[in-house]
Amino acid sequence: MPIIEHSRYRAPFLLSNGHLQTMCAGIFRRLNSGFFRRERLETDDGDFLDLDWAETGRSRIAILSHGLEGNSRRPYMIGMASALNRAGWDALAWNYRGCSGEPNRNLRMYHSGAIDDLDRVVSHVLRRGKHRTIALIGFSLGGNLTLLYLGSRGPSLDAGVRKAVAFSAPCDLRASALVLAKPVNYFYMRQFLQSFHVKIRRKMARWPDALNDDNFNRIRNFRDFDDRYTAPLHGFRDAEDYWSRCSSSTVIHRIARPTLIVNALNDPFLLDGCYPRKQAEKSQCVFLEVPASGGHVGFIQFGENGEYWSEQRAVEFLNG
Repeated sequence: MPIIEHSRYRAPFLLSNGHLQTMCAGIFRRLNSGFFRRERLETDDGDFLDLDWAETGRSRIAILSHGLEGNSRRPYMIGMASALNRAGWDALAWNYRGCSGEPNRNLRMYHSGAIDDLDRVVSHVLRRGKHRTIALIGFSLGGNLTLLYLGSRGPSLDAGVRKAVAFSAPCDLRASALVLAKPVNYFYMRQFLQSFHVKIRRKMARWPDALNDDNFNRIRNFRDFDDRYTAPLHGFRDAEDYWSRCSSSTVIHRIARPTLIVNALNDPFLLDGCYPRKQAEKSQCVFLEVPASGGHVGFIQFGENGEYWSEQRAVEFLNG
């Protein structure tokens, strides 16, 4: 499919900087999540996933997957669910293990390749039998997760899943880890590591023989953290093995449903490997849109109903 180089998105005046868009979208946007209805999905391995439903009785539903250390109540999740409801879609915003405000029960946590949990959510929606059409929408880590799920399933994906959209997806995890390790991204890296540390300490209380945080202050980047925690906890050899096996760029060519990937050129979390141009050019299903601006899960717009451009673009693609 064609690469959409000339995106219609234009950043507001004085907000074209990628860092500004990234931070402003997360810090200053305030939305009410009171319309969500929470359900706890018990998993077959003795754990749970907390799901937030925004249903208006439609036969179409979009499943929303959040970013790293995010949750269903992040502004981009609430904004997307609201926009979908207005456009005739139900929405389901799910929380990864340990991201809903309560530590999960098992030693394992979530990671960029945990497509088994996304499959559990999709299967749960299908079993309910209320929705004939399912779409998938992912943000950041959730974007990579969505693309990896679609590509891994390929043509065998359930026919009920019709379309997908991924915003700010780190399709190449190694490339994203390298750019976030740069000094210019110190603020983001520090925030992630502080959040990780809180979760590790909570896990230690339940699994004292399996985890410790000795010298955690020496962890400076994702390579350090993934080598020490993510890889051994989830069956990978090391960070490089984890990144290689869980990067959606390796399977995007196998996606068999119409899929839109929107990655801004000024996204501070992405490097060249995160823009899968060759895969999109050869695919019959994948569209890659590359706006000049947008930041990381930014795409700020001061429009009708307070909707951001990303929400309007997703609805446009799903309804197109």
